Amino acid sequence: MLVADIDTDMISPGHSGKKTPEEAAFAPMRYRADGSDDPAFVLNQTPFRGAPILLASENFGCGSSRETAVWALRALGIRCVIAVSFGDIFFQNCFPNGVLPIVCAPETVTALAAEAATGDPVEVDLQTMVIRSPRGRRIAFTLDPTRRRQLLEGLDDIDATLLLAGRIDAFQQADRIRRPWIHDVGPGPARS
Repeated sequence: MLVADIDTDMISPGHSGKKTPEEAAFAPMRYRADGSDDPAFVLNQTPFRGAPILLASENFGCGSSRETAVWALRALGIRCVIAVSFGDIFFQNCFPNGVLPIVCAPETVTALAAEAATGDPVEVDLQTMVIRSPRGRRIAFTLDPTRRRQLLEGLDDIDATLLLAGRIDAFQQADRIRRPWIHDVGPGPARS
């Protein structure tokens, strides 16, 4: 889907009239006016229907901060989006919802799309942080270690924070000693 600026309203339109995230996903591009599948839309084409990896262009997921855009991708079975760039909020929403966003150079995305044009699979290995092209090229990618762990272990943001409970408790105990007045909050007069 090498179209620039696919915004969250295109990914998950609130006005599509579709009831589930899967039905609503890409509705403006995916369906004809009569509600039937548009065969020109890439994810309606046989080799790409149900594909777990989406190749995208610049600024994928830009626009409003609707988390339902990531939910719509997941509902379609998409677990990874490889794009030239992402909207910031969409990018951050991917991790707690189990979708891996990978940023690659424009020429890399274009080459992957050309190799996958016949439906040959692109593979992503999050353990080794390598993309394998249909022709066997290995493309390394980087990812924040915390976000990588979050995806590998199926953690949402709260789960990821709870992994730090020991460090948080240690900080709070040290801070109580260093700044006791901050922590001495008890009953008292109401303040406005």
